[in-house]
Amino acid sequence: MLFNSLTFIIFFVCVVFLYYTLPHKLRWIMLLIASCIFYMCWRWELIFLILFSTLSNYILALCIDKYRDKSKIFLVLSIIINFGLLFIFKYMMFINHTFMAVYEYFGLTYPISDFDIILPMGISFYTFQAAGYTIDVYKKEYKPEKNYFKLTLFITFFPQLVAGPIERADRLLSQLFTRKKFSLDNLSAGIKLMIMGYFKKIVIADRAAVLVDTVFNNVTYHTGLAYIIAAIFFTFQIYGDFSGYTDIARGCGKILGIDLMYNFDRPYFATSIKDFWRRWHISLSTWFRDYVYIPLGGSRCSTLKKYRNIMLTFLVSGLWHGANWTFVLWGGVHGLYQVIGDIKNKLIPKYKFFVFDIFRVIITFVLVVLAWIIFRANSIGDCIYIFKNLFNDIGSVTDIQYMYVLVNNLGLQPFEILLLIGSILILIFSDMIGFNRDIHDLMNKLPFPIRFVYYYALLIVIFCTGVFSGGGEFIYFQF
Repeated sequence: MLFNSLTFIIFFVCVVFLYYTLPHKLRWIMLLIASCIFYMCWRWELIFLILFSTLSNYILALCIDKYRDKSKIFLVLSIIINFGLLFIFKYMMFINHTFMAVYEYFGLTYPISDFDIILPMGISFYTFQAAGYTIDVYKKEYKPEKNYFKLTLFITFFPQLVAGPIERADRLLSQLFTRKKFSLDNLSAGIKLMIMGYFKKIVIADRAAVLVDTVFNNVTYHTGLAYIIAAIFFTFQIYGDFSGYTDIARGCGKILGIDLMYNFDRPYFATSIKDFWRRWHISLSTWFRDYVYIPLGGSRCSTLKKYRNIMLTFLVSGLWHGANWTFVLWGGVHGLYQVIGDIKNKLIPKYKFFVFDIFRVIITFVLVVLAWIIFRANSIGDCIYIFKNLFNDIGSVTDIQYMYVLVNNLGLQPFEILLLIGSILILIFSDMIGFNRDIHDLMNKLPFPIRFVYYYALLIVIFCTGVFSGGGEFIYFQF
């Protein structure tokens, strides 16, 4: 069941109605049933995988808390189960294909034939949320949940089940069972978040996807300027797609009186790559910081080990994003960015001046766009081909006839490209005027007529220019 579907809207309206009409003690049970139905609409049988994952973490967290002298054994067992499931369903085919390619390269016959394993939607997200819960119990940050079904709701809560944010038990678990009254303020705030989310997804991401797929799925047919244009649009596609999902998820939670984690903070206004990762996919960044980077030693070690820890963390982060060497390379590039940035900060003093900050934002944006090319490329071969030919026709940018032909081969009509650019400018403007605060918090301080015009205009844009036919799944569903 996709957020960008009429089915979901009807489903969510029914959930809200039942939530506020049922007695308090039955509400969480209804949410649990609704969350299971939400996931089962995709592949019903895969709900058993989530239930098993939750059960193993439920039992092992209780064992960790009860048998503290053997807690490390139970923690290791939990890690093996959590990431063993992730390996089987997400990486086993990838490993098999990698060995197959190596054997073929050396002219050898690979003994294992190709096979196919379905990738359960959102497995990386709910696995990380479940693993984080058990690790935190081991660290004595909170007591384990005694009720298996309540823990299951924490893992399967439908707004953030398949693409985050990755919540921590100390933030979300108690909220799911707190008595709440229907609030017009929460309804208003939630609808505003959902409107912005649908604008990002339906108007920007789904339209940009047509252009991006046209170029990246047939790289030999296109040229350098087309790669640059597609890379820039993919930069806003993935932001619109992923932050749009988060906005809709947070909006759904808000209407139910539940505050989900703020997951994006104007990432393309970052002044460094380190700053970018403080703003992009915050729940995942903090997960890797707390459960990978710090256990490796973090920055409280020698400089060389610190850089090792950074690189390992980003390589693992890249692999988390997908079973493809392009993702690993993308993670490694971001790790290298971080290491170089840290060395630069030690050698060159950072001047705090507005003009310098603008320059840093531009440089950071360019570096992020270049890395997104690696992320989006279908293979390492495509990635190499794109970078080899990235600037091969840069001199033709002033040739009107050449640019006309190029633009007409991008998969979108020229007026659609202009519409997409205009929508992106609206998004940038919204991020800009909301600088250092959430745009919705800022709008709430303005007079009602201004707020009404702003959100009503967004609705008109969504209904008049949104991609309602052919719009795909959210990008991060595959992770």
